[in-house]
Amino acid sequence: MENFKFSHTIRVRYSEIDGQKIVFNAHYLTYIDIGFTEYMREILSPDWLTNPQSSHFEPVLVKSTIEYKKPALLDDLIKVYVRVKKVGSSSLTLETFIKRDDDILVESETVQVNYNNVTKKSAPIPNEIKNRIKEFEGI
Repeated sequence: MENFKFSHTIRVRYSEIDGQKIVFNAHYLTYIDIGFTEYMREILSPDWLTNPQSSHFEPVLVKSTIEYKKPALLDDLIKVYVRVKKVGSSSLTLETFIKRDDDILVESETVQVNYNNVTKKSAPIPNEIKNRIKEFEGI
């Protein structure tokens, strides 16, 4: 995945498979969320979720599009590739691929919007965070 500077490995657990012995579809959103969380941990800091300086950056998922290509199976080591492809004033558009070895299992585009927990509305993404993402991605 040449355009991706970040990936995170996850092992498929027994509780994530369904009656067909493949990963239940809803778990892919969890994998995408884990990938995004680890991506931000890489860019901002390991404690970005609890760091008081990050209190002005609380992204929430507002849109997801997922294409299922092949199933993941019990005990697979899958890689979640994440990149921000667009930075808006209050939103981030992410592209995610989930792969097992050379097989693409899932392609996804998600939109995260920065949320102000006090006003209960969207809020601008702090410039420092935008700049870190843009520097990391080269955009």
